[in-house]
Amino acid sequence: MEMKETMMSGTETDGEKDKPEGSQENGRLMADSAVDKGPKMNSGPGQVSNGYPSTSPQSPKEGPIGGGEKGTYSGAFKTLVVQQTSLDLPRETWSKKVDFLLSVIGYAVDLGNVWRFPYICYQNGGGAFLLPYVLMAVFGGVPLFYMELALGQFHRSGCISIWKHICPIFKGIGFAICIIALYVAFYYNTIMAWALYYLLSSFRATLPWTTCTNAWNTANCTHYLSTDMNISWTNSSISPAEEFYTRQVLQVHRSPGLHQLGAVSWQLGLCLLFIFTVVYFSIWKGVKTSGKVVWVTATFPYLVLIILLIRGATLPGAWRGVVYYLNPDWGKLLTTSVWIDAAAQIFFSLGPGFGVLLAFASYNPFHNNCYKDALVTSSVNCLTSFLSGFVIFTVLGYMAEMRKESVETVARDAGPSLLFIIYAEAIANMPAATFFAIIFFLMIIMLGLDSTFAGLEGVITAMLDEFPHLLVKRREWFVLGLVCVCYMGALSTLTYGGAFVVKLFEEYATGPAVITVVFLEVIAVSWFYGTSRFCGDVQLMLGFSPGLFWRVCWVAICPCFLLFIIGSFLAFPPEVKLFDYQYPFWTTVLGYCIGVSSFICVPSYMVYHLLTTKGTFKQRLLKSITPELGRDDLPNRDIIITNAV
Repeated sequence: MEMKETMMSGTETDGEKDKPEGSQENGRLMADSAVDKGPKMNSGPGQVSNGYPSTSPQSPKEGPIGGGEKGTYSGAFKTLVVQQTSLDLPRETWSKKVDFLLSVIGYAVDLGNVWRFPYICYQNGGGAFLLPYVLMAVFGGVPLFYMELALGQFHRSGCISIWKHICPIFKGIGFAICIIALYVAFYYNTIMAWALYYLLSSFRATLPWTTCTNAWNTANCTHYLSTDMNISWTNSSISPAEEFYTRQVLQVHRSPGLHQLGAVSWQLGLCLLFIFTVVYFSIWKGVKTSGKVVWVTATFPYLVLIILLIRGATLPGAWRGVVYYLNPDWGKLLTTSVWIDAAAQIFFSLGPGFGVLLAFASYNPFHNNCYKDALVTSSVNCLTSFLSGFVIFTVLGYMAEMRKESVETVARDAGPSLLFIIYAEAIANMPAATFFAIIFFLMIIMLGLDSTFAGLEGVITAMLDEFPHLLVKRREWFVLGLVCVCYMGALSTLTYGGAFVVKLFEEYATGPAVITVVFLEVIAVSWFYGTSRFCGDVQLMLGFSPGLFWRVCWVAICPCFLLFIIGSFLAFPPEVKLFDYQYPFWTTVLGYCIGVSSFICVPSYMVYHLLTTKGTFKQRLLKSITPELGRDDLPNRDIIITNAV
């Protein structure tokens, strides 16, 4: 809360009543402004500043009091800058601009870039898929990305408290975002626990997923490559990599389905505990610590991707995978599913709507060029997805060459199976397999960590901004409590049937809910807050207003883009299947209930706000859609210029 009074001993001057426009950082003196504006102010006796020393020289127009001699300054008036101060602690900022950029890139570039984009690309026409992907990025993904960065930077608030500056009745969006972020934390970190299990298993001369002589292997285990002349591959054959993943890491054979998950795997429980310990000590102090950690977690994956790309390009059969990845099938552009997949992929890849971009941008300087940041980080994200396709498909081409099968047969699996079965098996059959296994699974962990940092920071920032007096000075304890809640919520994903839970959360808990939330966010900003007002805010920050293209995207194209994705979910509900387990109908109902449990916050808060606001129904409605603070009431930037003795 801003203090609306300054400490005075005497009468109030006229100059103190007139606040000049403009904004400066909290706590800084502006001697030059004082000199320019001081002579225009009237002075009054007995005024005292609120602790800031006077550094500005005496105005030439101000003479000695009482006709004193020239050069006698006893009792002379001097111009002071008295700045309104905040009762709260000053807002934390990034140590360096690069910390912010790496954090945003680390958030946007996640595990989905490595497995989801390559799979969707070859499934939807190869190189032809790039056309709808780019169009959806330009007209849908990037404008949403830019909008959230600008909103967070201007209002300097998390995803909950920001709505009092935009449209108070939509505050439920912030609570919905926090619940969705918790659901993501429940299952997303479990995938890193799997990768950590693989990493620890890689420190041996012979990787355990290359042989069929282990305790977890079955009679159907078949280690088949073109060099194995005496072994034939049948329909019942299972690779040792698949059995290691399903029977040793996941142990899904010990669970019949979601109706009976089984016990918690203590190995995965310890792995996840280590992951959350790293997460806690990376984010417990705020963005100044997490901004340093992402120097490793956001850059190391690119080093590994380049190493794996070079290694994959030198493997026999690599060209088969690249051709299959990029060979365009233009006929598929006539099907609706290709455009739906392109829209969904770019949306979930850039990640608006999770409160992360709002939180990260809120720690930026007020005049930071977030427009340039949006273009740079979104471009890096899209190019990383494209690069990952080459890394994956050069290896898939190698596997197809070794097995004497088609690339399509080898690449039949999507999701984590593509990494933990197909790619792991390919690495195991390379020279220096141990080295490549270690760096690959370390890369998977790094990709997941910085996305987890970002997701939890979005929740932390939102709660600290909403309840500052309660939580700001107890950040470490709050973060510890949040991490413990996430770990407890993830226990169901660590059971023998935990992989089924991960798939359920991935399909239903986050996707439709977050798209609907972002749709309402765009409507609230563009139609209620107003595009003109929002563009004026951007001009105040950056010195230039967004062009016609961005305005049209925010008002019309982005809402249509999001409605298109929502409609596709409703018209074509996903058919969920994992391994040999077909999800029964009741799990679909359960999935939609989980998704609605977060979205229900939006209409619930609307009803609550209308009921608790005073006045007639019309007055309540007007107050509910009117920002509580005007554009000129920028937090921590109000300056009073006064003359005092």
